Amino acid sequence: MDYAHQLHRDQCRKATPIPYIGHLLSVAGLVLDYGGDEAETIAALRHDALEDQSDRTSVPEITQRFGERVAKIVLACSDTTERHKPEWRKRKETYLQHLPQLDESALLVSAADKLHNVRDIIKDLRAEGETVWERFNGKREGTLWYYPELVKAMKRRKSSRVAPCSRNWIAPLPN
Repeated sequence: MDYAHQLHRDQCRKATPIPYIGHLLSVAGLVLDYGGDEAETIAALRHDALEDQSDRTSVPEITQRFGERVAKIVLACSDTTERHKPEWRKRKETYLQHLPQLDESALLVSAADKLHNVRDIIKDLRAEGETVWERFNGKREGTLWYYPELVKAMKRRKSSRVAPCSRNWIAPLPN
Protein backbone atom coordinates (compact mmCIF):
# COMPACT_ATOMS: atom_id res chain seq x y z
CA MET A 1 0.00 0.00 0.00
CA ASP A 2 2.78 2.37 0.88
CA TYR A 3 4.42 1.96 -2.53
CA ALA A 4 1.10 2.50 -4.33
CA HIS A 5 0.56 5.65 -2.28
CA GLN A 6 4.07 6.91 -3.07
CA LEU A 7 3.52 6.47 -6.82
CA HIS A 8 0.01 7.92 -6.97
CA ARG A 9 0.06 10.42 -4.08
CA ASP A 10 -0.34 13.44 -6.36
CA GLN A 11 -2.95 11.82 -8.59
CA CYS A 12 -6.75 12.12 -8.37
CA ARG A 13 -9.49 10.31 -10.27
CA LYS A 14 -10.36 12.02 -13.57
CA ALA A 15 -11.47 15.61 -12.91
CA THR A 16 -12.41 14.89 -9.29
CA PRO A 17 -10.84 15.59 -5.90
CA ILE A 18 -10.91 11.85 -5.08
CA PRO A 19 -7.42 10.52 -4.30
CA TYR A 20 -6.37 7.88 -6.82
CA ILE A 21 -5.42 5.44 -4.08
CA GLY A 22 -9.17 4.90 -3.53
CA HIS A 23 -9.44 3.33 -6.99
CA LEU A 24 -6.46 1.06 -6.34
CA LEU A 25 -7.92 -0.08 -3.01
CA SER A 26 -11.31 -0.74 -4.63
CA VAL A 27 -9.74 -2.82 -7.40
CA ALA A 28 -7.72 -4.80 -4.85
CA GLY A 29 -10.92 -5.39 -2.86
CA LEU A 30 -12.72 -6.67 -5.96
CA VAL A 31 -9.81 -8.99 -6.75
CA LEU A 32 -10.09 -10.42 -3.25
CA ASP A 33 -13.89 -10.67 -3.56
CA TYR A 34 -13.48 -12.83 -6.66
CA GLY A 35 -10.91 -15.18 -5.17
CA GLY A 36 -7.68 -13.39 -5.95
CA ASP A 37 -4.50 -14.49 -4.25
CA GLU A 38 -1.78 -12.36 -2.68
CA ALA A 39 0.15 -11.70 -5.91
CA GLU A 40 -3.05 -10.75 -7.77
CA THR A 41 -4.05 -8.39 -4.96
CA ILE A 42 -0.61 -6.77 -4.88
CA ALA A 43 -0.78 -6.39 -8.66
CA ALA A 44 -4.22 -4.77 -8.32
CA LEU A 45 -2.66 -2.10 -6.10
CA ARG A 46 -0.09 -1.46 -8.85
CA HIS A 47 -2.16 -2.09 -11.98
CA ASP A 48 -1.87 1.52 -13.19
CA ALA A 49 1.71 2.14 -12.07
CA LEU A 50 3.32 1.59 -15.47
CA GLU A 51 0.50 3.22 -17.39
CA ASP A 52 0.20 6.37 -15.25
CA GLN A 53 3.55 6.67 -13.47
CA SER A 54 6.09 5.35 -15.98
CA ASP A 55 8.45 8.17 -15.01
CA ARG A 56 8.43 6.99 -11.38
CA THR A 57 8.61 3.20 -11.74
CA SER A 58 9.45 0.39 -14.16
CA VAL A 59 8.97 -3.33 -14.74
CA PRO A 60 12.40 -4.11 -13.21
CA GLU A 61 11.59 -2.07 -10.10
CA ILE A 62 8.19 -3.75 -9.64
CA THR A 63 9.85 -7.15 -10.24
CA GLN A 64 12.53 -6.42 -7.63
CA ARG A 65 10.04 -5.19 -5.02
CA PHE A 66 7.14 -7.60 -5.58
CA GLY A 67 8.30 -10.46 -7.79
CA GLU A 68 8.06 -11.49 -11.40
CA ARG A 69 4.44 -12.66 -11.24
CA VAL A 70 3.20 -9.29 -9.94
CA ALA A 71 5.24 -7.42 -12.55
CA LYS A 72 3.85 -9.62 -15.35
CA ILE A 73 0.26 -8.96 -14.22
CA VAL A 74 0.85 -5.20 -13.98
CA LEU A 75 2.45 -5.11 -17.42
CA ALA A 76 -0.39 -7.16 -18.92
CA CYS A 77 -2.97 -4.75 -17.45
CA SER A 78 -1.27 -1.69 -18.95
CA ASP A 79 -2.54 -0.33 -22.25
CA THR A 80 0.77 1.53 -22.63
CA THR A 81 3.98 2.09 -20.71
CA GLU A 82 4.97 5.06 -22.85
CA ARG A 83 5.24 8.44 -21.16
CA HIS A 84 3.66 10.09 -24.22
CA LYS A 85 0.65 7.87 -24.70
CA PRO A 86 -0.53 6.88 -28.17
CA GLU A 87 -3.95 8.10 -29.34
CA TRP A 88 -6.79 6.89 -27.09
CA ARG A 89 -8.80 4.81 -29.58
CA LYS A 90 -5.69 3.04 -30.88
CA ARG A 91 -4.61 2.17 -27.31
CA LYS A 92 -8.03 0.74 -26.52
CA GLU A 93 -8.22 -1.28 -29.76
CA THR A 94 -4.76 -2.70 -29.07
CA TYR A 95 -5.75 -3.58 -25.50
CA LEU A 96 -8.87 -5.39 -26.73
CA GLN A 97 -6.73 -7.41 -29.15
CA HIS A 98 -4.36 -8.18 -26.26
CA LEU A 99 -7.11 -9.54 -23.94
CA PRO A 100 -7.20 -13.09 -25.38
CA GLN A 101 -3.53 -13.52 -24.46
CA LEU A 102 -3.91 -12.49 -20.82
CA ASP A 103 -3.44 -15.19 -18.24
CA GLU A 104 -6.19 -15.74 -15.66
CA SER A 105 -4.48 -13.54 -13.06
CA ALA A 106 -4.12 -10.54 -15.36
CA LEU A 107 -7.66 -11.06 -16.63
CA LEU A 108 -9.00 -10.96 -13.06
CA VAL A 109 -7.15 -7.74 -12.22
CA SER A 110 -8.20 -6.14 -15.51
CA ALA A 111 -11.86 -7.09 -14.99
CA ALA A 112 -11.82 -5.71 -11.44
CA ASP A 113 -10.29 -2.46 -12.71
CA LYS A 114 -12.88 -2.08 -15.45
CA LEU A 115 -15.74 -2.98 -13.10
CA HIS A 116 -14.68 -0.30 -10.64
CA ASN A 117 -14.35 2.23 -13.48
CA VAL A 118 -17.87 1.48 -14.70
CA ARG A 119 -19.29 1.73 -11.19
CA ASP A 120 -17.70 5.17 -10.85
CA ILE A 121 -19.03 6.29 -14.22
CA ILE A 122 -22.56 5.23 -13.25
CA LYS A 123 -22.29 6.92 -9.85
CA ASP A 124 -21.03 10.14 -11.41
CA LEU A 125 -23.63 10.08 -14.19
CA ARG A 126 -26.36 9.87 -11.57
CA ALA A 127 -24.86 12.71 -9.54
CA GLU A 128 -23.62 15.04 -12.28
CA GLY A 129 -25.32 14.05 -15.52
CA GLU A 130 -23.95 14.08 -19.04
CA THR A 131 -21.07 16.46 -18.26
CA VAL A 132 -19.22 13.41 -16.90
CA TRP A 133 -18.32 12.34 -20.44
CA GLU A 134 -16.06 15.37 -20.89
CA ARG A 135 -13.60 13.85 -18.40
CA PHE A 136 -12.81 10.98 -20.71
CA ASN A 137 -10.47 11.01 -23.68
CA GLY A 138 -12.99 8.85 -25.54
CA LYS A 139 -15.85 11.13 -24.50
CA ARG A 140 -19.34 9.57 -24.40
CA GLU A 141 -19.19 7.77 -27.74
CA GLY A 142 -15.78 6.19 -27.19
CA THR A 143 -16.46 5.18 -23.60
CA LEU A 144 -19.80 3.59 -24.50
CA TRP A 145 -18.04 1.73 -27.33
CA TYR A 146 -15.11 0.52 -25.19
CA TYR A 147 -16.81 -1.02 -22.17
CA PRO A 148 -19.22 -3.29 -24.09
CA GLU A 149 -16.28 -4.43 -26.22
CA LEU A 150 -14.37 -5.30 -23.04
CA VAL A 151 -17.33 -7.33 -21.78
CA LYS A 152 -17.55 -9.24 -25.07
CA ALA A 153 -13.82 -9.97 -25.05
CA MET A 154 -13.86 -11.13 -21.43
CA LYS A 155 -16.93 -13.29 -21.94
CA ARG A 156 -15.20 -15.03 -24.86
CA ARG A 157 -12.48 -16.09 -22.42
CA LYS A 158 -15.03 -18.10 -20.37
CA SER A 159 -13.14 -17.47 -17.16
CA SER A 160 -15.04 -18.65 -14.11
CA ARG A 161 -13.40 -16.02 -11.91
CA VAL A 162 -14.02 -13.11 -14.27
CA ALA A 163 -17.55 -14.02 -15.34
CA PRO A 164 -19.17 -12.58 -12.19
CA CYS A 165 -17.27 -9.31 -12.73
CA SER A 166 -18.22 -8.85 -16.36
CA ARG A 167 -21.74 -10.30 -16.58
CA ASN A 168 -23.86 -7.12 -16.54
CA TRP A 169 -21.57 -4.14 -16.18
CA ILE A 170 -23.08 -2.07 -18.91
CA ALA A 171 -26.80 -2.61 -18.31
CA PRO A 172 -27.22 0.41 -16.00
CA LEU A 173 -25.58 2.89 -18.40
CA PRO A 174 -28.04 5.22 -20.13
CA ASN A 175 -28.40 4.95 -23.92
